[in-house]
Amino acid sequence: MSSANKMVSIITPVYNGEKYIGRTIQSVVNQTYSDWELIIIDDCSTDATSKLVHEASEADRRIKLIKLKVNQGAAAARNAGIKASGGRFIAFLDGDDVWLPGKLETQLDFMLTNEVSFTYSAYYAVKDEIKILRKAPLKITYSATLLNPRIGCLTVIYDTAVLGKVYMPNIRKRQDWATWLSILKAIKETKGITFPLAEYTVRDNSLSSNKFKLIKYNWEVLRLHKPNILPALLYFSCFLVLNTYKAVRERQKFYSLKRKSERLEKY
Repeated sequence: MSSANKMVSIITPVYNGEKYIGRTIQSVVNQTYSDWELIIIDDCSTDATSKLVHEASEADRRIKLIKLKVNQGAAAARNAGIKASGGRFIAFLDGDDVWLPGKLETQLDFMLTNEVSFTYSAYYAVKDEIKILRKAPLKITYSATLLNPRIGCLTVIYDTAVLGKVYMPNIRKRQDWATWLSILKAIKETKGITFPLAEYTVRDNSLSSNKFKLIKYNWEVLRLHKPNILPALLYFSCFLVLNTYKAVRERQKFYSLKRKSERLEKY
């Protein structure tokens, strides 16, 4: 891959996303940086997702549709998009999330200026029009990310001219965290942008019970990086305490802000 190539390949997996995919596409079209391709991988949707994406691709040739023949999950869908990509930079944006207009321009300038091959940013978590900032540290290391996966997939960009094409492990959940760990293990640490550049759509089940369903996947990822059982158990215990606390605090914030908003609407 030539380092002169500055095109961004945006990888967007989607499944039954007709409700959100239009605004996701529009947030890419609205970017102030125009050298991109948007690769949308439809993971066997049964709704009008493919039709909407096809119409968008007819209007803008930078938008491309890949239709999987069998539902395989986000990891396989993203990997199909990465394989088909032609850009130097790989970025991720799921089919129900959005970018702020200056996202690509700001982040690419940051990467090139600071000579970093893997970056992320802060972002907003959004539910019922209520936004909560999910902060991002200025610097992050492999060890810190083992305990606290603070990198939002929708904010990540990596440089294939330095790292090559990095594919995600084929697990149903947490494959993005596993990927960031693999990259950080190789490069040791990296820098990110501390202000928000994207908005993540929070679904109802992601605030509570779904966190517990992820436990086995969290353990699976940690075991990949900590093959000895005792260190893995130690990291896993710390991980559970820290991330359960974070999930509860965020849920409380959402419900508190929602109640305030409802009270204001009454007046």
